Amino acid sequence: MTNDLDVQAKAAAFDRMVKHFRERSDVQNIDVMELAGFCRNCLSRWYQEEENRLGGQMDKEEARRRVYGMDYEEWKSHHQN
Repeated sequence: MTNDLDVQAKAAAFDRMVKHFRERSDVQNIDVMELAGFCRNCLSRWYQEEENRLGGQMDKEEARRRVYGMDYEEWKSHHQN
């Protein structure tokens, strides 16, 4: 059963995971994918899919901005090897 506290805790955990990914820009997506089976791009896609399922109109680039904290191309130019 989902209640407000459960939803708040899930949202806070999601925010912490996104913050952690932003702080660990030294870790490449491919490394995360190989170890965990998902990466920042997967997370942004899931975010977009759920936002849209709930009635939103989020596009791929906005979802990536919310996960990466900047435009994806900008992140790649700064952090991708």
